[in-house]
Amino acid sequence: MVLVFVEHNNGTFKKAALEAVTYAKMTADTLGTDCKALVFGTAEEASELGKYGVSSVLSLSSDHLAHYDSQAYAAAVANVAKASGASVVVLNNNSTGVGITGRIAVKLDAGCASGVNSLPVKTDNGITVEKNIFSGKAISTINLTSPVSVISVTGNTIQPEVVGSPCSVESISADVPAPRTQVISQDKQQGTVAPLPEAELVVSAGRGMKGPENWGIIEALADALGATTACSRPVADTGWRPHHEHVGQTGVAIRPNLYIAAGISGAIQHLAGVNSSKCIVVINKDPEAPFFKAADYGICADLFDVVPKLTEAIKKAKA
Repeated sequence: MVLVFVEHNNGTFKKAALEAVTYAKMTADTLGTDCKALVFGTAEEASELGKYGVSSVLSLSSDHLAHYDSQAYAAAVANVAKASGASVVVLNNNSTGVGITGRIAVKLDAGCASGVNSLPVKTDNGITVEKNIFSGKAISTINLTSPVSVISVTGNTIQPEVVGSPCSVESISADVPAPRTQVISQDKQQGTVAPLPEAELVVSAGRGMKGPENWGIIEALADALGATTACSRPVADTGWRPHHEHVGQTGVAIRPNLYIAAGISGAIQHLAGVNSSKCIVVINKDPEAPFFKAADYGICADLFDVVPKLTEAIKKAKA
C-alpha cells in the first residue's frame, strides 16, 4: 500500500497537496497496489481526495499535532505507516517535508529519496526515481531496494489529475509524542497568490529596478497575471524587498510554469534557483546579460518601457 501524507490549510487542500496525491496514486498503479491518504486534524474536503485516486482517507487528531513539530509529525506518520503496512510513503518536498522526510525514513528503517521529480519505475529489486542535483546541472538516479521507501516530491513535478470520486474518511489513533517546543503565537503571511514554492507564475526583479520606489510596475504586472513576486539576492540584502521573496541558490528554489525576470543579470547563483522553470522570460537592456542564454524568450530593452506595456497588453487580453 502507498500512504501519502497530505497537509491542509484550514480544511482545504492546495495544489501542491493534490500533486502529491496524484503522484502517490500513479506510484500505487505502478506497484499494483492501492493508495491511502493521511491527514492531521479535521479537513472538510478530506473526502474529495478520493477524486485524485486514494481509496480512503485516514484522519488522525491529536493535541500534539495542533502546531508543526518535526519530531511529533514524523513519529505520527511513521506509526500510521507501520500500522497500515505501507510499502511507500509519499509527501511534499516543502518546508514540512524537508523537516520530516529523513526522520520518517529512519523510524521505518526505509530507503529515502527527497526532492524527486520523476515517477517511480519498478525494478527487479525495488523502485527507481530521479532528482536534480548540482543546482539542476545533473540528474541523480536513486534505486530504493528496502522493503519500505519514503519519497518527497518536488512541487510542480506532476499536475493533479481527477480519476475517481469522493471516498470515505476513517478516524484513526496512533502514538504521537508531545512536541518539545510550545507555540505561543503564529503570524501567517496573508495574500491572494500562492507562496513562492507553490507558485505557477512568478514575476521577479533585480537591481535594474534602481530602487524600491520603482517596484510598483513589478507588482502591477504580477497583479495582472495573478502571479507571485520575487527578487534577486542583492535586492533582498539591501532591504528593497523582504527576504522571503529571494529566489536563487541561497534563497528559495522554484519550479513555476512561467518565470519573468526583469533587470536581473542572471548570475549562476540566481539561475540555480530558477532554472527548473518551464518557461523563462528575461527583460534586460544589457545584450550581454548571461540570463539571455538560459531564457526561452528575451527582450533586450529598458524594463521601465517594457514592463508597463506588457502589463497593459495582458490586461487587454484578459478583458
